[in-house]
Amino acid sequence: MNLTLFWMIVGMAIVTYIPRLLPLVMLQTEHWPDWSRRMLSRVPYAVLGALIFPGILYINEAIWFGLAGGMAAIALAYIGAPLILVVGGAIAFLTIIQFII
Repeated sequence: MNLTLFWMIVGMAIVTYIPRLLPLVMLQTEHWPDWSRRMLSRVPYAVLGALIFPGILYINEAIWFGLAGGMAAIALAYIGAPLILVVGGAIAFLTIIQFII
């Protein structure tokens, strides 16, 4: 491997790692108000929705297939299932629907 390429990869790793490390080091999470903790606990579901929703609409030729999977994920998230179960449940639901149809 070229030495320049090696140092470029090391530099990119450091530049990527610093923004992830700084909030962890600079912010003390012990003293946050309860409302902010509740809000941040919902961030994974919001991020999942923002990343997945455009793909839901174009997953298959029929838009209803994607919407059915989205509704299954929303239902699982609403009852408070962990994030991995929401994703797995939506995938399982769509797999079953695909075998039925």
